[in-house]
Amino acid sequence: MRIGIIGAMKEEIDYFLKEGTSFTEEKKAHLTLYKGSWHGHQVVITRCGVGKVNAAITTQLLIDIYHVEAIIFTGVAGALDPELEVGDLVVSTSCIEHDLDASALGFERGEVPMFEYSSVFSADEGLVSLAYDAAISLNEGYVKKGVVLSGDQFIADPEKVVELRERFDGTCVEMEGASVAHGAMVNQTPFVILRSISDKANGEAAGSFETFVEQSAVRSSKIVESMLSRMK
Repeated sequence: MRIGIIGAMKEEIDYFLKEGTSFTEEKKAHLTLYKGSWHGHQVVITRCGVGKVNAAITTQLLIDIYHVEAIIFTGVAGALDPELEVGDLVVSTSCIEHDLDASALGFERGEVPMFEYSSVFSADEGLVSLAYDAAISLNEGYVKKGVVLSGDQFIADPEKVVELRERFDGTCVEMEGASVAHGAMVNQTPFVILRSISDKANGEAAGSFETFVEQSAVRSSKIVESMLSRMK
């Protein structure tokens, strides 16, 4: 199976490059892509950069040029669900672009205007189950399935946390996952987003992020590796 693995930051793909073997390196657009065989699958690993546009570009490139059959996004996020602590893991059931707002035209917040598909991008159930089971088996902290919210904003405001949780029933918030989901969905490519909590998206979020980003990213990456070892 050909699998695309995306992280937004260097920390989010470093684990794969250290643990994997015999990757070849290619340059496309602004991306450095690493191709190779890992756990019996052909993988393409890349760092997309921060933000929704970078994530969307990368997703389409992986589908068009590398013909990936599934996409896994791995990385860190801020918690919206008060049950979540730093180090816990969220497996996406769906993704929403929380900063998309055409409400002045009569659309709901998060709704893509004049779009023939749902604006709630549902993850592949098989990949969700695989990721959840892999996380539970590794005992890498509390694991929760839920809605991943994405926007071109770093959330560090307790009032915004409450608003996002209540409006969208969000579990965690980050800056790329829904764009990956959007691109994967319109191309009918299965996807799942894995996010390890690096902060509580509150007034202490920036400091917590800087402190815990690396270890949270490694935790998410280990789940991906376990997934690959279980995939047929």
